[in-house]
Amino acid sequence: MITISLCMIVKNEESVLARCLDSVKCIVDEIIIVDTGSNDRTKEIANTYTQQVFNFNWINDFSAARNFSFSKATKQYQMWLDADDVVSKEDCEKILQLKKDLDTDTDIVTFKYNTHFDKYNTPILTSTRERLFKTSNNYKWNDPIHEYIELSGKIYYANDIYIAHKKESSYTDRNLKIYENQIKEGKKLSPRGTYYFARELKDHARYIEAISYFNQFLEDKLGWVEDNIASCYNIAICEKTLNNQKKAFKSLLRSFEYNPPRAEITSEIGYYYMDLMDYEKASKWFLLSISLEKSNTLGFLLNDYWDFIPNIELAVCYYKLGDIEKAIKHNELAAKYKPDSELILYNRNFFSTLKQA
Repeated sequence: MITISLCMIVKNEESVLARCLDSVKCIVDEIIIVDTGSNDRTKEIANTYTQQVFNFNWINDFSAARNFSFSKATKQYQMWLDADDVVSKEDCEKILQLKKDLDTDTDIVTFKYNTHFDKYNTPILTSTRERLFKTSNNYKWNDPIHEYIELSGKIYYANDIYIAHKKESSYTDRNLKIYENQIKEGKKLSPRGTYYFARELKDHARYIEAISYFNQFLEDKLGWVEDNIASCYNIAICEKTLNNQKKAFKSLLRSFEYNPPRAEITSEIGYYYMDLMDYEKASKWFLLSISLEKSNTLGFLLNDYWDFIPNIELAVCYYKLGDIEKAIKHNELAAKYKPDSELILYNRNFFSTLKQA
C-alpha cells in the first residue's frame, strides 16, 4: 500500500479547514500545513491535526508556497488540497482502495474536481486535476497563480474519484492584482498566465480587455487545446454581454478549428438563433448538444450544457414551433438532471394548462 503526505497552503481558513481535514484524515499518512500569514484561528486548528505546521512568507506566488509544502513531505506520494475542498465518504473509500491497488511505478494520479455547484448541489463545472505525485520525482509547481505541475511520467487517471471545491470565501481581486503587478513590473506572462489573466478580466466585467487577452493567447498559438476552445467560448460570452452577437457567433465557430464540437459551443449557437427567433435552426443546435458524447476532457467541463440546458431550451423551441408533444418530452428529459428546477415545474404547469384549454 502506498503512503500519502497531504500538503496544504492556507491563510485565514478557520471556517473551513477542520471540515477539509476531517474529510481526509483517514486516507492520508501525514498532514503538512503551510500558513502564508493567517490572523485568525487557522494555525490553532491546524495544530489539532498535525505537528507539521509551518510559516511561509507570502511573496504573491502560490507555486512557491506549494513547492515549500511539497518539500516537507516524507511519504511516497504528495497530495494537495485547498482548505475549502471536501472529499466525500464514498470517494475516501475509493482513495483507500487506490492506495492498495496503485502500481508503485505510477508517477502522477489525477482525480476529477467539481469546482462549482448549483443551488441543488449538482456539479456544474468539472475538471481533471493532477492530485497525487511521486515524492521521489521532485515535481515542481509552476506559475504564481493558477499554479500547475507539468504532466510527465506514468500517469493514472482515476476518473471515478472526485474532490469537491466548496468555496465559502468572498470573491476578491487578489489574483487580478497579482497579474497586473506582474505586467507593471515588466514580467512576461506565460501562455497559461495570459489565458487566466483574461479569465480574471472577464470575471471582473472588464470584457473588452478580456477579449484582447483571449485573442492574444490564441494568436500566440502556444496554449493547450482545451484552453483554446475555452478562450473561444469566453470571447463569445464577452461579446454577447457587449451585445456584439455576430462577433460572438464567429468566436463560437472559431472553436471548431481546435477540436470537434463541444456542447457549450453548440448550445450557445442555439441561443444565438433563439435570439434571432429562428427556433427551427436553434433546435438543430440544441439537438446536436444532447447527441454529443460527453467529452472526457482534462479541461473544464460545463456539465449543464450537455444535458439540462439543451433539453430545457428545446422545450421552448418546440413550443414556439407549435410541437407541444416534443416540448413536453424535452422538459421531462431536462427534469432527469434537475427535477426540482423552477423552470421544469413552471413548464409542467404551463403545458398542463394548454392541454386543459
